[in-house]
Amino acid sequence: MDYITTTLGNLLQQTAFVNLTWGNFVMIGVAFIFLYLAIKKGFEPLLLVPISFGMLLVNIYPDIMLTIEDSSNGIGGLLHYFYLLDEWSILPSLIFMGVGAMTDFGPLIANPKSFLLGAAAQFGIYGAYFMAIFMGFNDKAAAAISIIGGADGPTSIFLAGKLGQTEYLGPIAVAAYSYMALVPIIQPPIMKLLTTEEERKIKMEQLRPVSKLEKILFPIIVTVVVCMILPTTAPLVGMLMLGNLFRESGVVGQLAETASNALMYIVVIVLGTSVGATTSAEAFLKVTTIKIVILGLVAFALGTAMGIVFGKIMCKATGGKVNPLIGSAGVSAVPMAARVSQKVGAEADPTNFLLMHAMGPNVAGVIGTAVAAGTFMAIFGVK
Repeated sequence: MDYITTTLGNLLQQTAFVNLTWGNFVMIGVAFIFLYLAIKKGFEPLLLVPISFGMLLVNIYPDIMLTIEDSSNGIGGLLHYFYLLDEWSILPSLIFMGVGAMTDFGPLIANPKSFLLGAAAQFGIYGAYFMAIFMGFNDKAAAAISIIGGADGPTSIFLAGKLGQTEYLGPIAVAAYSYMALVPIIQPPIMKLLTTEEERKIKMEQLRPVSKLEKILFPIIVTVVVCMILPTTAPLVGMLMLGNLFRESGVVGQLAETASNALMYIVVIVLGTSVGATTSAEAFLKVTTIKIVILGLVAFALGTAMGIVFGKIMCKATGGKVNPLIGSAGVSAVPMAARVSQKVGAEADPTNFLLMHAMGPNVAGVIGTAVAAGTFMAIFGVK
């Protein structure tokens, strides 16, 4: 009888029910909300499903993120090994390669002025940097947090790891990817607030055709110029442009297909689940996390607003030839932000097609966010 009692007691102690805290239940509830948004509402399910499931797993079984140092047998938890690939900047760089292989840079090449809109949208990053310092974060932590303003999860993870801000990496990554997924909710109210109905109805001229030679030379030239000025951007800008060169060269179709599909999806699974697994109740439910989430939202909203404001300036300067809505696509969420520009423009006029015009600032935003990260690394002397 004692044996049965002891055995049942041991089994009971091993269940998650006995070991869960109220914080774990809160985070499990957040995971369910994210799953609902991804599956029912369709908010970027490729991001939210793995992130929310990683969140669910770590709050039921914390040892799935057990570090090698804390392990009694020298073997870490499964998702800890996934997470190391984030810390080592491997997964963010591979994501950039996939984005490059998936994305047509033609709209940016056809309309180089789009670079200005992408640059304007980066204002949110630098604004958030000073706000984070004001709220008590050190300069490196403030820099890592500020990249959330570009709505760029991979770059946020990359910079946090390079600057040694691993204690904030989880909240930063979750905030960045959450705002990427929630672009269709966050951006439209800002876009409508800062533009008039007449501005939203502006139709833009069709972009000029871009030659194959231009598309091949563009990633090579950008890599040389940007990486010569800021060598620290090479892991991100270099991989982005390499992926695009796979796509445009026309001689490595297998590599382009692999980078944009199989490899991209594998990396998203590993990166998403590991990012979600950083959100254990113990690590996530802190005042600093709330600050990071708020700063990220403010930065993202500010970046969106500044892109639109600069779009309005370009609209005036060109005599009404630029629809200010495309400025909101200057954040780095590709292609979600460009689709939102199209959607809001089509609501004002169903015959208005802004998607290709918005892709220019969108691609510029990806490059701009990587450059911002490289600038911070250069400032702090990090290679």
